[in-house]
Amino acid sequence: MAKRRVLLVDDEVSILLTIKAVLEISGFEVDTAASALEGKLKLKRHEYHMVITDMRMEHDASGREVILAARSAPYHPAVALLTALPFSDEDWQDMGADKLLVKPMQTASLIWQLEQLLEKHTANLARSSKALAAVAKPKLPKKVAPAKKAAVTKKTVKKSAAKKLPVKKAVAKKAVAKKAAVKKVVAKKAVAKKVVAKKTAVKKKAKR
Repeated sequence: MAKRRVLLVDDEVSILLTIKAVLEISGFEVDTAASALEGKLKLKRHEYHMVITDMRMEHDASGREVILAARSAPYHPAVALLTALPFSDEDWQDMGADKLLVKPMQTASLIWQLEQLLEKHTANLARSSKALAAVAKPKLPKKVAPAKKAAVTKKTVKKSAAKKLPVKKAVAKKAVAKKAAVKKVVAKKAVAKKVVAKKTAVKKKAKR
């Protein structure tokens, strides 16, 4: 499993080195920045799974600048605000942070909170990706199952056969009618020949 990469931003060197050592022992790969400016440059040059930043550095709003830069990064890292100052939930959430870490903090508590943050953030990213994929995916026409296709084909054949039957019947009736008419004509001609033959025979007898 690849190590989780973390960017730690704090202008107090002692805190920076202490937290860095704690995170590395716990299996994280840690990159550090001693100012908001340095932190923002590293966010552009590298990719991180999580960013942890102090609030007050070059000035009182330095941490806010780092958070905004992290939120603008295309790889969407989790963001934690590390501070000794009291903040309401609305304040740090409005800045764009995912978690508030209050100094000083026990090592076990720090690691547990960071693990929970990463797990939750990863799950949220996965859900967002699925939602975007569902929206972007074009809807394909529904496939007709083979059984349904066969049923549809049979229905079509039956319909066409049903249409052809009346036509065939009509043609057959016409053929029968024609045959009957021909027979009548032939019969009439035969009768006429017989009549003519009889008349001829009568005339011959009269002459004798």
